[in-house]
Amino acid sequence: MVNESGNNARNDGFDKSPEEFFDKSRKEIEKYFIFALFALIAAVLILSFGLKLISGVLIITGAAIGLIVYKKVSILNNRIKESLKAFYSLSERKDDVIIDFSHKIREPLNNLVIIVDMLVQSGLQKKQKELLETFIASTNNMVTIVNELTMKSAGNLSYQQRKAIRFNLLSTIQNTIELYNLKDKASIDFILNKKEFSDLECFGDPIILKQILLDLFNTIENQIADSSMKVTINLKKEKENDAESFIGLRIQTDKSIVLIDNAGNERSLAAKLIASSRGTYIQEVGNNSTVLNILLPFVSPAPEAKQKISPHKAEELIQKEKKHKEMKDLKILLVEDNLINQKITLLTLRPLVNTIDTAANGKEALDKFETSNYDLILMDIKMPVMSGLVAAEKIRALESATNSHVPIIAITANAMIGDKEKCLSSGIDDYISKPYQPAALINKIKNIL
Repeated sequence: MVNESGNNARNDGFDKSPEEFFDKSRKEIEKYFIFALFALIAAVLILSFGLKLISGVLIITGAAIGLIVYKKVSILNNRIKESLKAFYSLSERKDDVIIDFSHKIREPLNNLVIIVDMLVQSGLQKKQKELLETFIASTNNMVTIVNELTMKSAGNLSYQQRKAIRFNLLSTIQNTIELYNLKDKASIDFILNKKEFSDLECFGDPIILKQILLDLFNTIENQIADSSMKVTINLKKEKENDAESFIGLRIQTDKSIVLIDNAGNERSLAAKLIASSRGTYIQEVGNNSTVLNILLPFVSPAPEAKQKISPHKAEELIQKEKKHKEMKDLKILLVEDNLINQKITLLTLRPLVNTIDTAANGKEALDKFETSNYDLILMDIKMPVMSGLVAAEKIRALESATNSHVPIIAITANAMIGDKEKCLSSGIDDYISKPYQPAALINKIKNIL
C-alpha cells in the first residue's frame, strides 16, 4: 500500500501515535506474561502432588510463552530506540511513556523471576531443568533489556523543575553506580572514597546529580571502546553558610581522556546541568589520567520537627522490644494492592516468617500500624487511596515523638532515575526494585534488622 507521498505505508504500528503503539504492545506483552505466570504457578502446585508429567508439560508451556515474551520485548526495545528521535520534541510525553512501560513490565516480570527461582529449588528432572534454564536465560535477558531502558531514559529525561526533596548524597552516588552496573557490559571499575565526607544529608533534586554522573560515565565508555577503566570518586565539603553547603566532587580516571570538552556548554549534558545548578567544574587532562573537579551547591536541610502522637500509641511504641529477632519470629506487614504480587511475595516469605499481615493500600497500612506492633513493613509505592510514600511519611510522623522506629523496605516497580531518593526522603529505610531475586529481598530483611 502506498500513501499520498509515495512512501510505503507501515504496518508495524508506527502509523499510530507513539502512545497507542506502546500501549498496545504493553498489553500484548502483559497478556503473555500472565499466561506464562499461571502456567508456572500451576506447575509448582501440581509438582507438590507428585504429578511430574503434567508439571513438566506446564513448565514447557511456560518456557515457550516466556521465549515469545522475550522476543516481543526485544522487538519493542528496538522500536523504542528507533522511535526516540521521531518524537524527541515531545520529550515530556516520551518520559511518561517510558516510565509507564517500565512500571507495567516490571510487575509481571518480577513474578516470573520469583516463580522460576522456586521451581529451580523444587527438584526437577534433568530435561525439565534444562528447559527451565533456557527460560531463566530468557528472563534474565528481559531484565537486562528493561534495566538498559532505564539507563537510556536517564540520559534523555527532559530538564524541568522538580520538587525538592531531602536526600543523602552518598546514597545517591552509590545508587547511580549501581544503576550503571545494571548494564549488560559495564566497563568501569568504581572506587568511591567517602572518608573525608561526614555530612551526607541535603535538600534539592537528586535526579540532576544522577544525570551528571551518568552522562560522564557514558562519555568515558564512548572513549575506552572495549577496554576497561578505573574511576575514583571523592566527596568533600568545600564550604558552607547558613543556607547552603558546597560539595566538591572529584572524579579521576586512570587513563587520559576528555570528560567534558571545551565546548561542553554547547554539547555536554553534564556541563549544562552543572551550569544550571549554579555549579562549576575544572578539568585537568594529564598523560596517564584525567581529573574533573565539580563544585555544586546544595541547600542545607532544616531540622525535622517533632510531631505529636497519642499517649496510648506513644507508650506502645516506647515499650516495643528492640532486641534482635530471628526471621521466623518477625511480624511483618506487607502492603501491596496487586493480589497476584501479594501472593507471590507471600509464597517467598511464608516458609521463613510465621506472621505476615497484608494491606491493600497505604490507608489500610496506616490503620493496621496504629493498632498492631510490627517488626518490619514491606511497602509498595504506587497504590490507590494512599500511596506508599504518603503512608511512610505518616508512619514516621506517628513515631516522631518516640524513640521507636519500624523499618520500612520499599518493594516497587518504580525503578526509574530518582525513585530511590523519593522513597528514602519519605522515611523509607531501604529500597528494592522489581524484578528482584527472592534471596535479595531476604538479605535486605536480614540486614535491616
